Amino acid sequence: MAFIAALGALRANQNWIDVIGNNLANSATPGFKASRALFADLLSSTQRQATAPSGQIGGTNPLQVGLGVQLSSVDRRMEQGALDITGRPLDLALLGRGFFGVTDGRETLYSRVGTFGLDSSGNMVDLRTGNKVLNKAGATFQIDTSEVLPPSATTKMSFSGNLPAVVTGPLAEELTSSSAYQEGTAATMTGSAGGPFTIPAGETWTMEFVINGGAPQQVSIQGTGVAMTAAEIVNEISNQTEDFTATVGTGETIELTSDRSGEKASIQTIAGTSGKDLKSLLGLSDFAKGTEFIATSGTDLNDLTINIGDYSVGDQVSISGTDVDGSPVVAAFTYGVDGTTLGELTSFLDTAFAQSDVVLDGSTGRISITAQQSGDANLSLAISDGGNQTGKSDWASGFFAVTTNGAGPDKVTTSREIFDTNGSSHVLTFDYERQEDGSWNLDVSIPPTEGSVIQGSIQGITFNEDGSILTPTGGQIEVQFNGLSSQTINLDLGTSGGFDGLTEFGDPASVIVDSQDGFSSGELSSMEVLADGSIQGFYTNGQTKVLGNFGITTFTNEEALESVGGNYFRGTANSGARTLGAGATNTAGEVVGGALETSNVDTAEEFVRLIQAQRGFQANARVVTVQDQLLSDVVNVI
Repeated sequence: MAFIAALGALRANQNWIDVIGNNLANSATPGFKASRALFADLLSSTQRQATAPSGQIGGTNPLQVGLGVQLSSVDRRMEQGALDITGRPLDLALLGRGFFGVTDGRETLYSRVGTFGLDSSGNMVDLRTGNKVLNKAGATFQIDTSEVLPPSATTKMSFSGNLPAVVTGPLAEELTSSSAYQEGTAATMTGSAGGPFTIPAGETWTMEFVINGGAPQQVSIQGTGVAMTAAEIVNEISNQTEDFTATVGTGETIELTSDRSGEKASIQTIAGTSGKDLKSLLGLSDFAKGTEFIATSGTDLNDLTINIGDYSVGDQVSISGTDVDGSPVVAAFTYGVDGTTLGELTSFLDTAFAQSDVVLDGSTGRISITAQQSGDANLSLAISDGGNQTGKSDWASGFFAVTTNGAGPDKVTTSREIFDTNGSSHVLTFDYERQEDGSWNLDVSIPPTEGSVIQGSIQGITFNEDGSILTPTGGQIEVQFNGLSSQTINLDLGTSGGFDGLTEFGDPASVIVDSQDGFSSGELSSMEVLADGSIQGFYTNGQTKVLGNFGITTFTNEEALESVGGNYFRGTANSGARTLGAGATNTAGEVVGGALETSNVDTAEEFVRLIQAQRGFQANARVVTVQDQLLSDVVNVI
């Protein structure tokens, strides 16, 4: 029996090694779920039955000899794997339970790996196999990336901001930038050690950078034993970091310069492991900080501390606002064409605002706009990045506010772009004027060359003593653009007694049209997958649209699914009820876009199990050897 028991044990341990080998082979396979082997003993040979106590004699236990071990089951472990961020929008992972469903036209298969994309017909497919992906209704689906989102005419507009309660005058109205424009220098750091630099072969030397107080960025270089030039070190740093620039300085030193400038710009270096520290090898100091001072007319826009990314020739700075008489001012300052300095931008503003004087105060670094005549004025100004270079400068941090109100009847003007039924844009101008009884009238106008206003007035806008709007809280205007039917627009001025719309405080005027529902036609520019599996499309007109959705399938018993290769599973008789729906719903996990789930194999644990299986195999092989020796001894007795 020892031969039989040992043979069974050898087979069982071999199966265990097979399971472990498969786990280790798939330790880098996305979405792979590790398996475990479970064992059970075989029937025992009973040499003597158990006996019950009788009289003066006690009972005895059964005498049994085991017949060995068997592999009872191989279970799949469905624990969550870590997420590997890929940045590709249609790479999907699941955080929690569930599977993505795909079909090859014959059967439905399931996977935790969402390497999805579109084929030439717009079908959503698994890029690894071409299998079509299922949505939450269990059907395949397509996405039309060439679809043009049709325009929508403006039908609603809402207002917010303040109509001034107090008027002083007569004065020429003046706007001033809320904060001074500062010219800054970048944070710079130069290493004290010159190249070449040698890192021993097989060693990895590291250091970390913290730029502008952000997250640490690690740089690691694998040594070869061959001396590296300063240019090679610079190339390694540039490839592994961002927000600053590394260059080669005099004497083969390393020079670091932050992309931002000013007092908030900083470079901090953190040493790596002792004896393998790049910081000390390069002779870098601990900390460097930028400086800033009042900007002058000769300061380049790229040297302002509000600059985030340098402008290139042809980039535009958008100018929008209203001049003294309320006429819209819409212009674009083109960098490298209209100028490059803060003084040239100021001159450009002075030209755009024909009824005002725009100057840069060299002592304070602030730009001011002053009406050329005293009296009621409706100046407003907003500066922002235009075109495709949005985000190169934080102009909003220095917004323009009224510092001196013009005298005369309180009159506030604002304007807003709207869209007609063809998707063409027009600018409506809204004039608020205080009446003798303290109420306000609102009049709407458009350029005569574009059409006419059929009904464009709201009379008697009043406010409560606390500054909240009283009545009316809205109204309708009707405009007609050339060649088109009349267009009715509903105006929302706020909630009676509330502060969510127009107000009348003692503060300066700040009325704006904060929203309108029209837009021009647009093309699909990008996609994003939400937590519920919905595919949201972003269009060039600023609109969004749900283009489709990914279905998430859950099972009562996920461990009973049958692996069919290729990271796919198939339902079985014991996997239980299948539920198909959206992600992050009921028991289904959350869909994470731009990521893939990694294998949940614990390599360290598998190696420990491998040692156990190997020892078990060796021990039972030894049993065979001992039994063979015993039989040999018996044969040799005669």
